[in-house]
Amino acid sequence: MTLKDTQDTLVTVYGGSGFLGRHLVRALARRGYRIRVAVRRPDLAGHLQPIGRVGQVNAMQANLRNEASVQAAARDAEVLINLVGILHESGRQRYEAIHTKGAELVAQAAKAQGARLVHISAIGADENSKSGYARSKAAGEAAVKAALPDAVIMRPSLLFGPEDDFFNRFAALARFSPALPLIGGGHTRFQPVFVGDVAAAIADAVDGKARAGTTYELGGPAVHTFRELMEFMLATIERKRMLVPLPFRVAKLYAAFLQYLPKPMLTPDQVEMLRVDNVVSEAAKAEGRTIESLGIKPEPMEAIVASYLWRFRKTGQFRSRLA
Repeated sequence: MTLKDTQDTLVTVYGGSGFLGRHLVRALARRGYRIRVAVRRPDLAGHLQPIGRVGQVNAMQANLRNEASVQAAARDAEVLINLVGILHESGRQRYEAIHTKGAELVAQAAKAQGARLVHISAIGADENSKSGYARSKAAGEAAVKAALPDAVIMRPSLLFGPEDDFFNRFAALARFSPALPLIGGGHTRFQPVFVGDVAAAIADAVDGKARAGTTYELGGPAVHTFRELMEFMLATIERKRMLVPLPFRVAKLYAAFLQYLPKPMLTPDQVEMLRVDNVVSEAAKAEGRTIESLGIKPEPMEAIVASYLWRFRKTGQFRSRLA
């Protein structure tokens, strides 16, 4: 698309105020798109408006549990992007309501509007999983495909970047804890991918560079075990901590209590997710459904993570040189 084309194109981003959303809104704004950020709390999305030119980024209220608000946010948009997801359940925020029914409502709104849809799922989505998160993600993908077969679905692995919920969280834990747990022995494999690269992949899909009706799996350039990620984080913040293997059954017992914290460190459902590797499948590689197939060379975590954990060694604060 030319700059003039993108300036005439309205893109609605459901969940655009979150971690991935902030990077995506920035990527879309740089390409000239008009952006409607659809979130439950528009008053908390004001930080996104300065990203673009005057009037380019606007927030409105939408809740994936409310069909009318989902449809209203889709009005006049040519592309819808669904980023909404939850890592644990609380109150009325349930996996099925958000990942499955909510995804279906967005797909139906796109169909009614005649808009294209980019739906963000997750590597590990599996209808047969013991994890409610993974099952609900798979059911959401199925609902999207049923309503809109041409939708582009993207499944990222573990996201890293400024304000991520992985390296920041464990580095904070290492600040006061003499030991860090290795769930299941720390053997689960991940393929960490930079949030900025995932945002670029989604923006490329908005540009029309992704194949319609295709599910992409987005991973970084290297695969690491959970133990290796913990060792890397500790080396980055220059702290020595014991890494204690915790069998899955014991971890699930601890998680049964931790899940009731306001922001739980671990839930039983997350323990189930850690039983399965979180990496790009061989099928996706063979079929050209990866981030590299979109022409993006993913950044290694070694080149990025130190840039936002570097102050922690001196101040205990997570401030980013990239922010």
